[in-house]
Amino acid sequence: MASCHSLRLRGADKYATVWLHIRYHMDVVFKALADPNRRALLDQLHLQNGQTLNQLCRHLRMTRQGITKHLGLLIKANLVVPLWRGREKLHYLNPAPLKQISERWIDKHRADCIRALTDLTKGLDALKTEPN
Repeated sequence: MASCHSLRLRGADKYATVWLHIRYHMDVVFKALADPNRRALLDQLHLQNGQTLNQLCRHLRMTRQGITKHLGLLIKANLVVPLWRGREKLHYLNPAPLKQISERWIDKHRADCIRALTDLTKGLDALKTEPN
């Protein structure tokens, strides 16, 4: 049986495989963002990027073991990138997956939201001017 890397995909199979990979990755990112403790870790890294585990422990009300577990999921989702500087492991926020989510799920609906809010405002204004 051929390994995943040696398969030659063509046409629709190739695009389906790429789509499944993107979908899986987005599911992992959404799962990582679903937990308030992991969002707190991301917020802390946003305030000061490149922190060690000890530094993160000082700022957050979680055990070291809990922070390590949450960092593991954030690393798996590619939201945090650990880099070694000598004997220190520094954790950096990776904004790329957040940008991908924004482009895929938020930006494309922005115009629709503005249009829906405009329609709602017009509807409410029309209700105000109608005689009772």
